Amino acid sequence: MTISVLSVASEAYPLVKTGGLGDVVGALPAALEAHDVTVTTLIPGYPRVMAAVKESAVLHDWPDLLGAPARLLSGALGGHKLLVLDAPGYFAREGGPYGDPSGRDWDDNWRRFAAFARAAADLASGAVKGFRFDVLHAHDWQAGLAPAYLRFAPAGGRVARSVMTIHNIAFQGRYDAGIFGSLALPDRAFAVDGVEYYGGVGFLKSGLEAADAITTVSPTYAAEILRPDFGMGLEGLIRTRQDRVSGIVNGIDPAVWNPAADAALPERYDAATLSARAANKRALEAAFALEPGDGPLFCVITRLTWQKGMDVLADTVDALVAGGGRLALLGSGDPGIEQAFIAAAKRHPGRVAVRIGYDEALSHLMQGGADAILIPSRFEPCGLTQLYGLAYGCVPVVARTGGLADTIIHANDAALDARVATGIQFDAVTHESLARAIALAIRLHAIPERWTSLQRAGMAADFSWATSGRRYADLYRELLSA
Repeated sequence: MTISVLSVASEAYPLVKTGGLGDVVGALPAALEAHDVTVTTLIPGYPRVMAAVKESAVLHDWPDLLGAPARLLSGALGGHKLLVLDAPGYFAREGGPYGDPSGRDWDDNWRRFAAFARAAADLASGAVKGFRFDVLHAHDWQAGLAPAYLRFAPAGGRVARSVMTIHNIAFQGRYDAGIFGSLALPDRAFAVDGVEYYGGVGFLKSGLEAADAITTVSPTYAAEILRPDFGMGLEGLIRTRQDRVSGIVNGIDPAVWNPAADAALPERYDAATLSARAANKRALEAAFALEPGDGPLFCVITRLTWQKGMDVLADTVDALVAGGGRLALLGSGDPGIEQAFIAAAKRHPGRVAVRIGYDEALSHLMQGGADAILIPSRFEPCGLTQLYGLAYGCVPVVARTGGLADTIIHANDAALDARVATGIQFDAVTHESLARAIALAIRLHAIPERWTSLQRAGMAADFSWATSGRRYADLYRELLSA
């Protein structure tokens, strides 16, 4: 039996992406196709999305969707079905998906994404003619109210089963109780087993409470969020629903992340032709105005935030340089952390270089040219940059948490001797532990046979969507057979 899934998310690559969520949502349709699952993706009609679907057919009209008119448009996402919620009052704005050009969150994000979730629930419960779905799969807090609408205010038709996926529990969509009257939910929904959360309204909490199944993006993170230090206030709820929680590691799209076919690389290569990476290293050095050399070149591609451990890395840059390493960093985030890295680049010209912002093509060159990628996250639900690093022979140096713990095999002596080590892990995100991990990477880089073994073992690892897609398909079938 073919299963029809409505995937509901605020991002989907390549139309809109601010992080890993967009990559995952963009890759899911192809990942599930092989398992007799048809995915239709619903995303908001941001300006860039509307430009891509400007001549699409109108499939449905909402004269008043929580306070503003909206239309449903058809489109395509990598050859798969796409639906776009065209609501100019909510989404036709300059800036990012969640904030204005200065980075400040929109004050009405609660209404924007409540309307988005309401539209998703209408699609998944019979209100939109011509559409019928077996499963509604909601991603992160922006889609969190969709399972709640299915539970408390369905449209009156056949109601789909629901899955709520946590990509990062730190982002929860918490708002004052005063918004509840504008959500078009019955009074009974404002309760501890509904949308109420510490006296207000919690979007992610609502989805976790109402969904038929909960997933997160790695087995280790699924266990971590049962604890107060990782659960961010939701650990109690998750423990009560622990039998509905599963961890499924994200995959990566080999059509996008493949060093043998990547147009962003001056020289393409595979595990048998690693020497070709040298040309990419030279290009990366030139792009960042770094001194050329054969010594280890580390890269960072991330948000510059406390979660990502970037404050600790900023304090460790001097030790990295003193040990013979160089650093190329691409990212943006906390202004104080940005300035700390800019200051480090001024202290070490030619050895440390910083690019504030994001550049997709440059991120590919960094994976294809740097020797190692640093990921010292304090918590990391899954992480994708370490998977890209594995695929590109850019050895990951990671904190032992979440998906980083699940996807990297530490380079201890036994693993190195068995040629199964794929990277370097360290415990406790501190200056001392990170400095030791960097020093180990520098020592191993000086032993070519060891370093090549790390690269080839990583490149041989299978982190495509094949396994993850099958697990999602199995979960959908379990829900439908229950």
